[in-house]
Order: sequence, then structure tokens, then C-alpha cells
Amino acid sequence: MVPKEVDLKIDGQEVKAKEGTTILQTAKRVGVEIPTLCHQKALSPFGACRLCSVEITDKRGRKRIVTSCNYPVKEGLVVHTKSERVIKTRRLLLELLLARCPKVKKIQNLASKYGIEKSMFWIEDEEEDCILCGLCTRVCEELIGVYAINFAERGTKREVTTPYHELSDDCIGCGACAIVCPTGSRKIRINTYPILEEDTTEIEQLFLKGKKDESLGVFNDMFAAKSSVDGQDGGMATALLISGMQRGLFEAAIIVRRKEGYKAEAVVAYNVEEIMEAKGTKYLRVKMMSLLGKLIEEGKRKIAIVGTPCEVRAARKIQQIIQSEFPNVEITIFGLFCFEAFDYEKLKKETKRLLGTDLDKAEKTQIQKGKFIALVDGEEHSCRVKDLHNAIENGCTYCDDFTARLADISIGSVGSEKGYSTVIVRSDVGKRLLEKLEVTKGEVAKDEVTKLANFKKKRADKSLEPLFQSN
Repeated sequence: MVPKEVDLKIDGQEVKAKEGTTILQTAKRVGVEIPTLCHQKALSPFGACRLCSVEITDKRGRKRIVTSCNYPVKEGLVVHTKSERVIKTRRLLLELLLARCPKVKKIQNLASKYGIEKSMFWIEDEEEDCILCGLCTRVCEELIGVYAINFAERGTKREVTTPYHELSDDCIGCGACAIVCPTGSRKIRINTYPILEEDTTEIEQLFLKGKKDESLGVFNDMFAAKSSVDGQDGGMATALLISGMQRGLFEAAIIVRRKEGYKAEAVVAYNVEEIMEAKGTKYLRVKMMSLLGKLIEEGKRKIAIVGTPCEVRAARKIQQIIQSEFPNVEITIFGLFCFEAFDYEKLKKETKRLLGTDLDKAEKTQIQKGKFIALVDGEEHSCRVKDLHNAIENGCTYCDDFTARLADISIGSVGSEKGYSTVIVRSDVGKRLLEKLEVTKGEVAKDEVTKLANFKKKRADKSLEPLFQSN
């Protein structure tokens, strides 16, 4: 059904607009500028900053101030965007915002336009930079679907944070919250890991060594390899973990282990036996960053972590943040190639539908050449990975990293022959892991890895594109 049109006036200009659109949308369409801080057209309107306030007169002649971002147009509505009441309202709001965040350039510039150079209100924290607009929490919930951050407390104690103020187990480091933040707030970077292009470059310079490939990131070596360990795709991840543990390169390793059925959980391995118990790839996202925080609190200073690209980003960001407080902490990061992770319940349902088998009974699962393969009672059952799109974890389409570009060493099956792993060495730490490890080497079809890496990057760029468009 086509929405009907209504007639209204904006600053004396007669305007036609489709019923259901907002005053803000209509005003911008006809060239009337209204200031905003918390509005992002890719998200539902919230009306938090209230800077978009306008004065309306309805058909009955009643006047009032409303937020234009979430007030729908109506027949006969008269809108004033620059009346005396509107200007007075915006000036008061900017005085309050300037008192809360006195050093935020965007607020300073807006205040200056309204003749405000200094707030008359008391400034509690000169370094505050969060206006509590909720854009970060809304993009995480509405668009990414991860729910990593939200509001906590009330009144003057209200803040944006993670559950219990702990390192987030849910943040995927997509950077969406940082993209939409109108003030560039540091608060969204506390206990979460938004990584933008400039953050990636900084981390690469700090921790990695080699030449930068546009598609694969920084690396100094790339080859196919098979170890003596009876593991998945040549057992390279398991072999490297065992070697590192035996040589004292780390005293604990955060790995993923299957629980009952196909469910998986992050656990800490302190010895070779515990590492061997967890061998094999699990295509599920698990909660592991809180374990890293706990190990550091317990006094562990040499820690390995094995994760997918989103978990690698989180671990690297934590390493960067804690350097000043814990300069002797050494974190060795193993990255696993990952195009997308799956939700356990959804994957169980979809594999039952497509393969006619119980995922919980699978002895092994593997993704190879575009197929998801489950080995049940010695028999292989497979389907196309693309047919499992209903089981993909929220947020995966916003991740642009296939090869875990910020890891010390990345491992995956793409680009190598069956029984081999593709290994990408990205740092001196990664080089050290390979020392004294006996492996059979082979050639890598680099173009296969590059093709998937580029495809994932393009998919993420397309998903995030609405956030970069003008509000």
C-alpha cells in the first residue's frame, strides 16, 4: 500500500510529505537544516540529544516543542525550526552538553554557532566525552545484533558499559560503535574492542613484522604444512600449541573444547594433555575474553590464545591497552581462518534439516571447498556452506577479516591440499613458534585465500556502508 501524502509548512514553506516520515527527514529533503547529534538514519530514532527540537502548531492551534527526528509529519502541521522558543531550547541544551563534555570539538563548534563560548553550568569532569546519546548501544543491538554494551545506572551515574564492567565476551571488534559515535568517545573503548583502520595500522606497527598485503595483512612467510599430530588439516594449530607449551613460550593457553554434544566452551589448558583434549575445529563463537582478564589477574604473564578473527582483534586490543599496567605480559595469538561462525542451536536445527543427522553425534566437522562436512558414525554428511546462512551468528556479516590479520600466526585450510594447513607467519613471535617444529611443507594457492579474504571484506563494507552515509 502506497503511503498517502500530507501537506504541511516548514518555516513558511509549503511542503508535501509521505505519511509516516519524520519532520527531520522532510526538512532535510527540502533543504532546511536541523542540528543533530544522536541521529543516524540507519538506526531507529531515539531523541536523546534533543538538539533537533522544533516548534510545531497542530491543526487545533496548539503549540509545543518536539524532537523532529522521531515526530511524524501530519496534515496541516506548521513547523518552525528557528523560532525564539526553538533557539532558546537549543541554547540551553548546548549549555548542558558543553558542561558535560567541555573538550569535545563537535559540541564546541555547535555551541559557537549559537553564540555560546563557555557553559554557565558546573563542569564535573573536564575529560568527559560521552553525551549518553545511545548511538553506540543502538547500533550494537539493532544493526550488529551482538548486544555487547548498554546503559547502566541512572541519573548522574548513568553510563555506557559492558555487563558488570568486565571485558566483553560478546564484542566482535567491528568498530560500528566507534563509527557512529558523534564525539569519538573513549568510553566505548573501555572493556570493548572497536577497531577502525587507524587502530589496525597502530596494532600492526606495534606487534607485527613483515610486508603488508592489501588482502591478507602483514606477514613475513606463508606456506602449507602438515605436522605429526593427528589433528584437523595437518594438526598445525595443535602442534604449535604443544611445542610452545613444552618450550615454555606460554604457561597457559585459552582454547576451545567441545562440551556435551557439539556445544563448545573456552577453557584454559595448562599442559599438553589438556591441549590434546581440545584438538579439532569448532565453528562456533564462544566467550573467551573474560578468561584472558582472569589469567592476567591471577598473575599469569605468558598466555596463548586461539581464536577466530573477531577474538583475535579483541585479544590484541586488550594486549595494547594493558601494556602500560602490565609491561611483562606476553600474549601469543593464534588466529584461525574464519568466514563466519555459527550459532549452536541454529546450526543443529539446520544440519538436521539439510543433512538428516544429529550434529551432537558428529565426531568431526570441517569446512572445505565451500562444503560443511560432518562425520557421524564414520560416514560423511555434507551440504553447501551457503545453505547454512540461517545459522550464522549475528555480526558475522560486519566482520571484514578472514585470515585473522592481527594474529602472530594464522592457520586455516583454504589454499592447501587436503591434510595440510595454510600457515601465515606475521610476527617474530610467530617465527619463534615454528622453531624446532618438524613439519612437512607444501605450496599454498595464495589466490584462493585472497579471493575469500576480498569477498569477506566487500561483504562487510556493504553491511557497514549505511553508517558512513550522511545523516
